[in-house]
Amino acid sequence: MTMLIVGASGFLGRELARQALAAGHTVTGTFTTNLGTAEIQWLPLDLRNHDEIDVVLDKVQPRLVINAAARKADWVTTAEGAGRLAMAAARREARLVHVSSDAVFSGTQVTYDECATPDPITAYGAAKAAAETAIRLVNPAALVIRTSLIVGYGYSRHEKFVHDVAAGRAAGPLFTDDIRCPVHVSDLAAAILELAPSEQSGIRHVAGQDAVSRHELGLLIARRDGLNATAIPAGRRAGTGVPGALDVRLDSGTALRTLRIRVRGAREFLSTAAAAGASATWRPSGTGGGPGLWTPPPSAA
Repeated sequence: MTMLIVGASGFLGRELARQALAAGHTVTGTFTTNLGTAEIQWLPLDLRNHDEIDVVLDKVQPRLVINAAARKADWVTTAEGAGRLAMAAARREARLVHVSSDAVFSGTQVTYDECATPDPITAYGAAKAAAETAIRLVNPAALVIRTSLIVGYGYSRHEKFVHDVAAGRAAGPLFTDDIRCPVHVSDLAAAILELAPSEQSGIRHVAGQDAVSRHELGLLIARRDGLNATAIPAGRRAGTGVPGALDVRLDSGTALRTLRIRVRGAREFLSTAAAAGASATWRPSGTGGGPGLWTPPPSAA
C-alpha cells in the first residue's frame, strides 16, 4: 500500500514508519523541521501551509494518509491543518486515519467511551476536539483514533522526564491524582496499522488497559530502567493550578474486541520481565547528560 505518514519524524510517527516499512508498504513520511531517521522517502510539510498539503498529496498519491502530527501550542497546525488535510485526502479518495488525544475530555466523567461528548479544558484539548469535528464533517469515511500517554523504549518525553527527575536535572513531584491509560508506542502503531485498511470510520479509542497515575508511571519506568525509585517524589496536582484534566480513562473496549494485536497495560509493558522478553537493549545517551534509550528489536510490534 502507498502510505503517507504526516508527522513521521515524531515519536509515534517514527514507529508507524518503522512498522509500515517492515510490513512491505511504500512509505513516505513528512517532517516540519527535523528529518526523520527511517529509511523511507521524506518530504517537508507544514500543515499551516495550505499549498504544501496539496503538493505533497499530489506527489505521493497515497491510498492511506495517517496524521500523527500536532503542535500543542499551535491551533493552526493541530486543528485547522488537520481539517485541511482531511479535505485534501477526501478529494483524492485517500483513506484518512487521524490520531487524537484523551485531552479532549475534562475528567469530570472519569471513564469515557467513543460516544462521550468532548469537553476540553485546555487549548490543546480544544484544538484536538475541533480537529475531530472538522474531520468528521468533511471526511465522514475517516477514522479518528484517540489515545493516551504514549511511552516505550525510553524515547518518550514521559520516560525522559522520569530520568531527569531521578538524576536531579528536573524537579518533581509526579502527581498521584493525575491518572491516564498509557499505551506502548509499538502497540499503538500496530493497532493503527491494523485498523487503517479496515472499513471502520468514526472514532475508536486505543489506550492501555491499566489506569495509572503519573507517579505510578514514574515508578514503573524507574524500576524498569534500574533507577532509584525513591528519588521520584509524589504529590497531588489538585489545587496547584496546573492546567488540564485530572482523571481521564479511555474505554478502549470497542477497538480491543476487534483487534488481532494485543494492546498491553503499563504495568505489563513496563515490567522488567517484559523488557527482558522483548530483547530490548539499553544504551546510554551519547550526550553525557540525557537519559539512555531503549532500542527496540527489529521484530518488536
